[in-house]
Amino acid sequence: MTTTVTTRRSARKPKGDGHLRRAEILEAAERIFVAEGYEGATIRKIADEVGVSSTALYMHFPDKACILLEICQATIRNLLERNAEIAARPIDPASRVKQMLDSYMRWGLEHPNAYELVFCSTERPSAVITEEDATADLGAQCYEIFSGVVREIAAEGRLRTGTADSAAQALWASCHGVVALMITRPKFGWAPTDELLAVTLEGLMYGLLAD
Repeated sequence: MTTTVTTRRSARKPKGDGHLRRAEILEAAERIFVAEGYEGATIRKIADEVGVSSTALYMHFPDKACILLEICQATIRNLLERNAEIAARPIDPASRVKQMLDSYMRWGLEHPNAYELVFCSTERPSAVITEEDATADLGAQCYEIFSGVVREIAAEGRLRTGTADSAAQALWASCHGVVALMITRPKFGWAPTDELLAVTLEGLMYGLLAD
């Protein structure tokens, strides 16, 4: 999908709290990375979007690779925290899996730019690739928590087909497909979100679970 946006040139803003300005930079960069691609997202465009000078932006980030890496890590860390919280709930593992998948899809739809950047974009600059171990580790932890709950279901003999690994991968990939398509094909005549997510989850859980 090719998206074209016109980056607005904001009026220069007065100096503010560092953490607030840093958050503004990340939000602006996230939008521009998705719309323009990594190569098209220049420091000048990001600075103009925020309403600061390029020099001021460099006080927060040394280059755009560091901005992209921080966005990716924050996104994965947020999902990790959500998964860990749901996985620890004292309820049936099938219910936990369903809640985790529902949370995953809703988070993606609530944060389409971050989701598309982290889970759909194939562009990764070399400077980021060399620093991605931390992001990959967070992603692995996130998946391991989810697949661990699926393994609980498998251990109870409740899978209709496949193994814990294939079941976890099929569930995750299916939900990712729904989110990615809804984000990248917004003009398609999608059913109401709550209905579509409920049908997706019911279909997946009924197809995989024996009870």
